[in-house]
Amino acid sequence: MLSSAVDRFSLAYDRDGEGPAVVLLHGWPGDRTDYRLLAPMLVERGLEVVVPDLRGFGESDRLSTDPSQYGVEAQGRSVVGLIEELGLDRPVLAGYDIGSRVAQWIARNRPDLVRGMVLAPPLPGIGKRVFSEHAQAEFWYQAFHRLPVIEELIDGNPEAVRSYLRHFWTHWSGPGFEPELDHLVEVYSRPGAFTASINWYRAGAGSVATSAAETAPASYDRIAVPTVVLWPQFDPLFPRAWSDRLDDFFSDERLRFVDGVGHYAPLEYPEVLAEEIVGLG
Repeated sequence: MLSSAVDRFSLAYDRDGEGPAVVLLHGWPGDRTDYRLLAPMLVERGLEVVVPDLRGFGESDRLSTDPSQYGVEAQGRSVVGLIEELGLDRPVLAGYDIGSRVAQWIARNRPDLVRGMVLAPPLPGIGKRVFSEHAQAEFWYQAFHRLPVIEELIDGNPEAVRSYLRHFWTHWSGPGFEPELDHLVEVYSRPGAFTASINWYRAGAGSVATSAAETAPASYDRIAVPTVVLWPQFDPLFPRAWSDRLDDFFSDERLRFVDGVGHYAPLEYPEVLAEEIVGLG
């Protein structure tokens, strides 16, 4: 299905089930198929599940070369438009990676639309620690994504896309996880698709730029939507020590550590996500 346009961008999405609504937001490098295990679990538990491709990803529109059209505010506007168009009654938002940031933007700017959130990193509170030696050894790709040469090396080149995506899907995941890359390689290899996906970083929405600029809000201005934060054990980007400042940014949050898993929440620990989403729904 395809949504009505917001800023000329339509979102491709899947919708299934009946009951309280949940919107699932994917990460990079991924698309809405990241939730192929989780979505059926939630439908079986009596929820209505909506899973969009974000702007520039999968089958959603990638109409502009202007990176600002793919940043967190632009992505948030499109998801808000989808929620309103479908008439969803205060859905739970769940997301990891880019999807986590988009969900947080919606909760801050349109809390009236959201019942609760279930999030995996990134979360606020990293601050200047993002410039530590360890962190910069992991976050190198965000600066690389801003360079035009990456388009020449990777965009439209299936072999290069496979090699590049394989690095992240194997390095960021937990022990024993076997990524299935054929679908993503096909989607990301279409001319212009890889470039559209990295416009998130070119818009200044990546963790390095966001963390460097973050300041803790006043207590009355923290995100008040009930939030469950799931923090994996083996995500090299986001060590558990970085979960220590959640109280500075959220007024109603609960932190749960998830052992034995890495970055790719909906594929590495879908059962945990389902449990927490049902608890909020």
